Amino acid sequence: MLLCVTASHKTATFDVLEQLSAPGADRIAPLIAPEVDGVVVLSTCNRVEAYVETDSEDSAQVIADAMRSASGLSAEQFAGAYAVKTDAKAAEHLFAVASGLESVVIGEGEIGGQVRRALTDARHHGTTTSDLERMFQRATETQKAIKNATALGRAGRSLVRLALELTDSRLADWTTQKVLLIGTGMYAAATIAALRDRGVTDITVYSGSGRGKMFGEKYGIDHVTRTDVVETANRSDIVITCTTSDDPVVKPPMVAGRQKPLFIIDLGMPRNVDPAVGEVPGVTLLDLETIRLHAPLEELQATEAARAMVQDAAARFADVRRSRSAQPAIVALREHAFTLLEDEIARRPESEAALRHLVGRLLHTPTVRANDYAMQGRADEVFAAIETLFGVDARPADTTAEPAPAQPAAASCPVVDIASA
Repeated sequence: MLLCVTASHKTATFDVLEQLSAPGADRIAPLIAPEVDGVVVLSTCNRVEAYVETDSEDSAQVIADAMRSASGLSAEQFAGAYAVKTDAKAAEHLFAVASGLESVVIGEGEIGGQVRRALTDARHHGTTTSDLERMFQRATETQKAIKNATALGRAGRSLVRLALELTDSRLADWTTQKVLLIGTGMYAAATIAALRDRGVTDITVYSGSGRGKMFGEKYGIDHVTRTDVVETANRSDIVITCTTSDDPVVKPPMVAGRQKPLFIIDLGMPRNVDPAVGEVPGVTLLDLETIRLHAPLEELQATEAARAMVQDAAARFADVRRSRSAQPAIVALREHAFTLLEDEIARRPESEAALRHLVGRLLHTPTVRANDYAMQGRADEVFAAIETLFGVDARPADTTAEPAPAQPAAASCPVVDIASA
């Protein structure tokens, strides 16, 4: 059984999502992996999801408990903050997520890369299975097909671009703005591209983990060290944060007492900026919760076409998976028939061609019927028939009936706290 436990901006509050995102996949996956056959954890700024392959009907609760435990949430806080999807519905959900249909900004581009990285990370830790691999690969193929065939990708805006658009009304000229980028995380490159599209040329990057110099050289921007980051922040007009730090990297003392306005855009989950920073005079703070409130309405035509493609792709994935469920029985039948064939050929070598032709014809109809039954979710009947008619025990020890799809968030700075970026 394929299973997805998902907590996202559609099911959980921003505060709950922030706590769930803090541990990240690296701490959630190890709690789940020993309890299931395979797991891929997708952790982004607006969702935390575990996709697993399992034989246990109790796995959904085990996964939910692991996610809650890793985040430190109480059972009361996590209750109702997640949804469970199985088999075809799990695949359909993943395909929609990868295509940007479940994002805060419909059609946003970053999520496709995040889905691919989640699979890569699971491969690195050895927690994938063949079905999880296929599901994530089909998700990427679906995302690319939707991008090429619909206007969703062209219409969809990233969180970075939406955040900059929300800042537009407060700025007269982007080309004069000095920007400090704190972090080299998943949104950093997209932020630089979006800023340059607006004519920004003065961009400086800081990374608490020491990646700033390499990142700056790669993208042709300046970088600063921990010693100079506070002074650079005070000279800047805009500070954009996108680190993977669990703790806020910008706190009120860092921006207090400025003589000119400062816009801070916090793209981190959990928050990179202490909410109290928004109360500092002259500082305007845009965090993910604020950005989400201003997300545009879906472009209905493009979205409907994309969802139809997602549903079709999920149905095809489910059909292939169902057809594969009878393969052990088909293989066992063919091996049994070919063993008998080789015995007969050894006795009558002059009849080899005729015997092979006969066996091929005899196996054709049972093979086609077995695949048809499997597509209908009746693989168990295929196993039972072969066992009854031919005495071939083809059923793996852990094979169970294919389950039906279920339906079940410029002054001195005496205190500085800059965490790893």
